[in-house]
Amino acid sequence: MNKSATFRGGIHPPENKHLSHDREITPLPTPEILVFPLSQHTGAPCQPVVQKGDKVKRGTLIGSCEKLISSPVHSSVSGTVKAIENTAHPVIGRFQSIVIENDKQDLAEESISPKQNTERLSADEIIKIVRNAGIVGLGGAAFPTHVKLSPPKEKTIKTFIANGIECEPYLTCDQRLMMEMGKEIIEGIKIVKKVISAARCIIAIENNKPEAIEQMKELTRNENIEVIVLKVKYPQGGEKQLIKSVLGKEVPSGGLPMDVGVLVQNVGTLLAIYEAVKFAKPLYERVITVTGAVKNPGNYLVRIGTPIKDILDFCQADWDNIGRIILGGPMMGISQQDIQTPVIKGTSGILVQSKDETIEDRELTCIRCGRCVDACPAYILPTQIAKVVKAEKWERLNALHIRDCIECGACAYICPSKIPLVQYIKLGKLKTK
Repeated sequence: MNKSATFRGGIHPPENKHLSHDREITPLPTPEILVFPLSQHTGAPCQPVVQKGDKVKRGTLIGSCEKLISSPVHSSVSGTVKAIENTAHPVIGRFQSIVIENDKQDLAEESISPKQNTERLSADEIIKIVRNAGIVGLGGAAFPTHVKLSPPKEKTIKTFIANGIECEPYLTCDQRLMMEMGKEIIEGIKIVKKVISAARCIIAIENNKPEAIEQMKELTRNENIEVIVLKVKYPQGGEKQLIKSVLGKEVPSGGLPMDVGVLVQNVGTLLAIYEAVKFAKPLYERVITVTGAVKNPGNYLVRIGTPIKDILDFCQADWDNIGRIILGGPMMGISQQDIQTPVIKGTSGILVQSKDETIEDRELTCIRCGRCVDACPAYILPTQIAKVVKAEKWERLNALHIRDCIECGACAYICPSKIPLVQYIKLGKLKTK
């Protein structure tokens, strides 16, 4: 590794991880009602495979799709299907969802049990297990994992990077996973290595996680796995930025990590892969960080489908003083309007801002300072794209490489004129589909 390698651009926002970094993972009680949107991943949405009145168990398949880029949905509790209807969705507003009433018995599907001789599984068998378990990237993008594990034959994967960066401010769930579930993550790494036959394996962690670094170094002492420590920089957790920082390689515009012989998987995803292969466990729960203006910030093991309100009640949020609720972190997270919105597979955290912290900035005129260009890790021109979007010259956006934007928010954060550049870019993407 070139010790001076890093990605171009980026910023250094306040980390604010102190609120939860020392909080051990705690299981959250299951709520009375859970909501399961049939789109929790990049790609085609699922269709319901249950009906109103059906009984389900923890791990029961409730939504499925035959298309390659999709991922099935499973119930996270046992109970009864109460409705199949449009409900609040944390990313796309509203979407068809399956509503389940929890019977509090937590009965599991019989198939969820330890498997024997997992080391004898072929790569194809592992990929099938991962797909059937509904595993997607848990770093935020929620891309179906079985697709990433199945690159075209001409795209040889030479390097596998386990992503433990967690550069988003406030969030600490990946850090706690490495500290508390490190052995299982290493086993997940070994499973992925078997599937893709990568010659080199790296765990990348930023240097603001010393306990996680020590833990992963100890666990890999006798393994052919490197632990590489990087200086803190946002958005270093993005796949392309991480590859540049670790390997000094540039993923081409419009390209994917596989184009430079690299596969990147989040550490939480690796844990889910291990649990699916070892125990036939579908992805029906995940660890999230709950932080900000709550009495009990921390890292919680939460069942998919749990409404925001139940989580914040448990963490003793002061409802009278809440200014904004963000699913994810402050840079890439999405503000929520409905407290019944559920946690989905891609939910990494809940950030609560008080009324005093909620500031509505007034957009001013661009002063052409170029700070957004300097900060952009994707090498695009955010302010130029915003101008084209305002002028509704949609046909010009592809020439400005709008699709290369990773929506990290670095440009908007650094802009002295408080121009909501990411919102303009998102609108532009919608208009150029």
